[in-house]
Amino acid sequence: MKTPRSLADLSFYDSLSPLTESIEIDGDYDGVIISDRSLGDLMVAEVAASGTRFIESAITGVTFNGGTLRKCRMSDVWLGDTRFVAIDLAESVLVDTWLNGCVLAGVQAFSGLMRRMSFRNCKLDSVNFRDCRLTDVTFEDCVLRDPDFSGAKLTRVRFPGCTLTGASFTNANCSSVDLRGASLGITAGFDALRGATIDSLQLMALAPLLASHLGITVADA
Repeated sequence: MKTPRSLADLSFYDSLSPLTESIEIDGDYDGVIISDRSLGDLMVAEVAASGTRFIESAITGVTFNGGTLRKCRMSDVWLGDTRFVAIDLAESVLVDTWLNGCVLAGVQAFSGLMRRMSFRNCKLDSVNFRDCRLTDVTFEDCVLRDPDFSGAKLTRVRFPGCTLTGASFTNANCSSVDLRGASLGITAGFDALRGATIDSLQLMALAPLLASHLGITVADA
């Protein structure tokens, strides 16, 4: 499916029906739209819905403030202008899922599987991607502050137009990772960048850090 740029671009948009009840543990939701209008006062409630499954659904304008969606499964899901604050998304499986204008702060997403995903115009603050498997994932025009990719396996992951600060790639495995077009603030895991592509300007910016990491002393005579 072509990456949608708006909610109306979804091929299943016309078949969505509002969800007007709380999300439940091990719930099974197909063809629903969850919005601030449908949830009302529940939009800022702490969610407790581990094991929940969403298929061909949309979540927009909602704030999830704490709680857990651990081991949830999302397939063909649009998330727009949604906030995830201190929520547990660990061990989740997200496939063909698109985040647009979302905020993720203090999110635990470790040991998850993400495939054919896109993050567009999102802000990610201290998101834990440790030991995740990311395949065909694009971060576009995003701000990633203190992201932790330690031990993660990244395959065909791109970061066009992104700003990374305090990023850790310790023990990560990178394959066909494209960092071109991103502002790189990497603090750990330089060895793991083997298999990544950067541009010449990025190389110049990273050179002092790489030299320090390799124990090279740069001194002009």
